[in-house]
Amino acid sequence: MFSIPGLKVISLTDAAAARIREIMAQSAGDAAPALGLRVGVKKGGCAGMEYTFEIAREINKGDEVVSEKDATVIVDAKAVLFLLGTELDFRTDRFSSTFVFNNPNQVSACGCGESVEIKPRGESALAAS
Repeated sequence: MFSIPGLKVISLTDAAAARIREIMAQSAGDAAPALGLRVGVKKGGCAGMEYTFEIAREINKGDEVVSEKDATVIVDAKAVLFLLGTELDFRTDRFSSTFVFNNPNQVSACGCGESVEIKPRGESALAAS
C-alpha cells in the first residue's frame, strides 16, 4: 500500500460514498462478489487521459484500497500518482449524474469534460507534502 503521512490517495465526499454503496448493492447478486469500485486512468480523449471505473472483483498487486464512509474504492496501481490527493464527489443536476474528480494533479480538461491532462506527482512533490 502507498502511504504518505497526512496525504490520502483519494478521499470520498458523502455523496460519492452513497453512490458507491448503491452500485455495490446493485451488484450484490452477481456471481463474483464486488469488493469495491475500481478507479483508474487511461490514455484517451483530446486532453490526453480519461478517468475509468469498474466493479472490482479482485485486488491486484500494488492497488490502493481506500475504505471510507462504508464505501470502498480500489485505486489501480498505475493511477496512484495521478490521483494522489484527489477528492471523489458525485453530483446530480438537471442533465446528468456523474462522479467528479477534484484532482490537484489535473492541469487542464477538454471542452466537453470527457478527458483531462494530469501530471503525476513526482518524488519531489511528495517530499514537499
